[in-house]
Amino acid sequence: EENLEERLAEIINNTYEKGGTLIIPSFAVERTQTLMYVIWKLKQKKAIPTMPMIMDSPMGANVLKVFEDNRDWHELKPEEYRGMCNAFRIVKSYKETWEIISKNEPKIVIAGSGMISGGRVLTYLQQYIGKLETTVLLAGFQAEGTRGRKLLEGASEVKIYGKEYPVEAEIINLEVLSAHADQKEMLDWMSEIENVPEKIFVVHGETTAAATFKEKVKERYGWEAEIPDLYSISEIPVTEPSV
Repeated sequence: EENLEERLAEIINNTYEKGGTLIIPSFAVERTQTLMYVIWKLKQKKAIPTMPMIMDSPMGANVLKVFEDNRDWHELKPEEYRGMCNAFRIVKSYKETWEIISKNEPKIVIAGSGMISGGRVLTYLQQYIGKLETTVLLAGFQAEGTRGRKLLEGASEVKIYGKEYPVEAEIINLEVLSAHADQKEMLDWMSEIENVPEKIFVVHGETTAAATFKEKVKERYGWEAEIPDLYSISEIPVTEPSV
């Protein structure tokens, strides 16, 4: 299995040696903070060179504030939290995004969204995806139909704001960071449900995986499962509580 720290250090060092920018499209909640923490730890250990480290996600910045206000929810010590945040330039304004882009130097940019379906990462990719020295690190599941999935599958061009951009950057997938539970984990989790559900709706996952999961639920638990069609409406009978 991939070692997250080792693999990330290798990717960062390779990008730095090329004189390029490492762009990490990232989900704002938890994934961004995990990446910040791991990269900060690598910097502490001197496993990666000194370079600008940027977190450009307004939602990601808001989540950092939630981390600060709710220290019982996570295992970061106050000094680790402060060290991690101080190591990064946390961007708020779109003007700052362009200031960062204008500087032609090796850097690490973490920006939303994780599947490149929107957010500040699009602005960075417009400017950098056509450069050979750029690395784009996909750090999580890429759903069918998203730009992230197209890049993962080797697209030679990607459309951003209506314009096609040639993909010259190196695209890397870091599977170790996928937060999605697999089929077995989901089925095991369901074993904890005490009351038999009247119906289960499978609303996440790709077509084949969803269909297989639906059958596994029926086979293992005998529960009725359904994959709803887009815009379909299901009526759920409400059982009145006994007094």
